[in-house]
Amino acid sequence: MKSASRIEPTDWMRAAPTRRVVGALRANGQEIRFVGGCVRDALLARSGDNAESDIDIATPDPPRKVIALLDQAGINNFPTGLAHGTVTAVVERRHFEITTLRIDVKTYGRHAEVAFTDDWQEDAARRDFTMNALTCTPEGELYDPWDGVKDLKAGCVRFVGNAEQRIEEDHLRLLRFFRFHAWYGKGALDSVGLAASAAWATSLRKLSGERIQHEMLKLLAAPDPAQVIEMMAANGVLAEVVPDASDAKFLSGLLKIDAEIEPLRRLAALMRPSATANVAHNLAKRWRLSNGDHERLAAMLSPPAPIGAKLDRHGLRQELYEHGAERVTDWLLLAWCGQPDNGDEFRAMIKDAKHWQPITLPVKGADALALGIPAGSDIGTILRIVERWWIDADFAPTRGECLDKLRAVATAHRA
Repeated sequence: MKSASRIEPTDWMRAAPTRRVVGALRANGQEIRFVGGCVRDALLARSGDNAESDIDIATPDPPRKVIALLDQAGINNFPTGLAHGTVTAVVERRHFEITTLRIDVKTYGRHAEVAFTDDWQEDAARRDFTMNALTCTPEGELYDPWDGVKDLKAGCVRFVGNAEQRIEEDHLRLLRFFRFHAWYGKGALDSVGLAASAAWATSLRKLSGERIQHEMLKLLAAPDPAQVIEMMAANGVLAEVVPDASDAKFLSGLLKIDAEIEPLRRLAALMRPSATANVAHNLAKRWRLSNGDHERLAAMLSPPAPIGAKLDRHGLRQELYEHGAERVTDWLLLAWCGQPDNGDEFRAMIKDAKHWQPITLPVKGADALALGIPAGSDIGTILRIVERWWIDADFAPTRGECLDKLRAVATAHRA
C-alpha cells in the first residue's frame, strides 16, 4: 500500500506518552501506524465527538508480542480484547488501544471471529467507513486505501466496499452510519449507505440496549442532528430504536432555542408531544438507561400541567422549589418548543431558573419538638401544613413567622 500524502504531526502525536508507546512498539523494527478516528480528526484539525477517546494504533505484531514489548519498556498494559488482538497501554493517564492487523473469519452481526494478518490492505478492507480506514505513521505519512480523504473533505460517510455486507457483519454500523453523518457529513446522506440501512433496519432489534443507547446519545449530541433523525424516520430506522418518536419537529424547535448540548433533553423532544412517563419507562428498559437518566426522561415526558408561557413568577418559584432548576429548565424548554410564539416569556423564566438558589423551610422537626409537640407522624403532618402555607405566601414569611404558624397549627392539631 503506497502512502497517499503526509499530514503535519499533531500535538498528541508528538506528546511524550505517545512517543514512549511508539518507541516500545518499534523496538523490534516493526511498522506501526495510528488508525481510525484519531487520524480522521487530525486531518480535520478538530476533536469531533471523540475528544476523550483513546489513541488507536495498529501493528502486525500479535498481541502477546505487543504485551512483551510494552512490558520490556515498563509500560502498564491490559489485555482488553486478546481474542480480537487488542491490548490497552496506559501512560500518564492516556490510553492507547493497540490492535493487531486482522481479518474477519466469521461474523455474527454483533461480534466476529478474527484471524491476525500482516497485510495492511486486508485490515483496512474490514473497517466500516472510508474515513475510518485511514492510517498514518508517527511521522505523518498518510495511507488512504479507500479514498477516505476525498470523502472526508466532501462530508460523505461512505461504507468500505459493499455497504450491506458491512452492516451484515456488524449491525451497529447501521446506527454509526447516521451518527457519523450527523458529526462529519455535509448535505445528503450517501444514497448507497442509506438504502442498505433501510434494508437492514430490523437487524437493530438484535443489538443490546447499551450499544443502541451509546450510539443514539452520541448522535443526539451532534451540533444539529435533526436532518439525520428525519432520514432515520423516513427510512424505517428510527422506529426500531425509538418506537414512540413522533417526528423531528419538536427536536428542530429545541435546537433553535437551547444553547446547551443535552442529548437526553433532545431525546425527550424527539418523543414529544404524545409520549408519557410509561413510554419513557419502556425506552429506559430497552436502552438500559441509568436510574438517573430514566427518572429525568420520565419527568420530561410528564410535566406538571402549569408549565407553560402563562406560568406566573410565583408559580415558577414554586416549581423550582419543589423540583429543582434542572428539571424545571427541561420542562420550560420543551414547552417552548410547542409554544414558539412566546419566546420572551420563556426566556425570562429560564433566566430566573438559571439564577435560582435552593431554599429550605425555615423551621424543622427540632423546632416542633421544642414547642412540646410529641415525636411521631404528627410532626410530619404539621410541618407539611406549615410548608404549604409558606409556599402559598411565596416563601416570604420569616423564621419567626413560621414558628408562630407552627405553634398555631400544632395547637389546632391537638384540639
